[in-house]
Amino acid sequence: MDERALEALKYQGDPPADAVIAELVATGEISRVNTLLAELRANDEPIPEHLPPLVREFLIATDNPPPWTDLTRVSRAQEFFLDDGMHVASVLSFGAMVNCYAQPRPSKVLTLTHRLNQPHRRLSETAQFVLSMMAPKPFTSGGSFVPVIQKTRLIHAAVRYFIARSPEWDHERDGVPICQQDLLGALLIFSVQVIIGMRRIGISVTEQEAEDYYHVWRVAGHLLGIRTEAMPETLAEAEQLNATLVEASYGPSAEGVELTASLIELYRKLMPGKAFDGVVPAMVRQVVNPEVADWLRVPKQRGWGRVVGFGVRVMRRLERAEDESEVARRVLDRAARLLLSVNVRQLTDGQSTSLTIPAELREKWGAGSG
Repeated sequence: MDERALEALKYQGDPPADAVIAELVATGEISRVNTLLAELRANDEPIPEHLPPLVREFLIATDNPPPWTDLTRVSRAQEFFLDDGMHVASVLSFGAMVNCYAQPRPSKVLTLTHRLNQPHRRLSETAQFVLSMMAPKPFTSGGSFVPVIQKTRLIHAAVRYFIARSPEWDHERDGVPICQQDLLGALLIFSVQVIIGMRRIGISVTEQEAEDYYHVWRVAGHLLGIRTEAMPETLAEAEQLNATLVEASYGPSAEGVELTASLIELYRKLMPGKAFDGVVPAMVRQVVNPEVADWLRVPKQRGWGRVVGFGVRVMRRLERAEDESEVARRVLDRAARLLLSVNVRQLTDGQSTSLTIPAELREKWGAGSG
């Protein structure tokens, strides 16, 4: 897409989902539909007959992946996630989430939805989305991802409806809340930038693995209502758009600074004792661009920065040795299982959200389900 077409995406929402929410607001049925949607558990479960007609029509129309979906590539991406899923999760946590806050417009949306002081909810929702997407057969019978993505799409539409009517939102300047441009940006942050972040911390990702991982996100983007022509077909094109659209939109904002501070505080609670508090901002600074970290006022930790840098060098050596050394593989796998189990316990402790880890991932990673 050319520059003018990309700019136009700022003023475009998701017409099918937006129409559903507008009718539900008009008829006062949003709370009842939320209850019914919560009962959907798998792609192949029948859509409830007693839903309002427009809701049923929306769910039926958005129930299948696009015709260009390559299930072989999806399967390969799932194998990649089985092996390196916790490294993906680490970069999502320390990098992608923070990069989202480097975008002033989406950060303002989060603030207006009163999620400024609920980083645990956003983190657990993001984790659940990725876990469901990377489970076996995410887009076909037997999987559980399609209902997750349909609910996400309707939630986005609800946010658009109410924030667009807020006196604090400037439509002419900011466009549509959670617009097509924002959705595309999030797609690139969670796909392209995760691959970049993994390589930055020393994780080996082959070109085939990176292409397959991006392909799954592109399929998910279609199901999320992103216009297909707006999403680059190849990873190389996506990397270029990430630089010209997403990274070019980064900048400082009061909302981004506060969101980042809340997220870092949440991560500090995951660490045992106060002695390790400094490792959290050090990890963030290892994964994100230094200028972004400065804009978001991520604290500089000289001592822990050196420790994390040393850890990255060790990780690179372990990655190179992984195929040849059973000891190295055990070290990496043990670290992944420990990180997963800690995050699941801490994120759901005393909170209203929980993580459901697909059985195949539980077996591979040796973790429980929240």
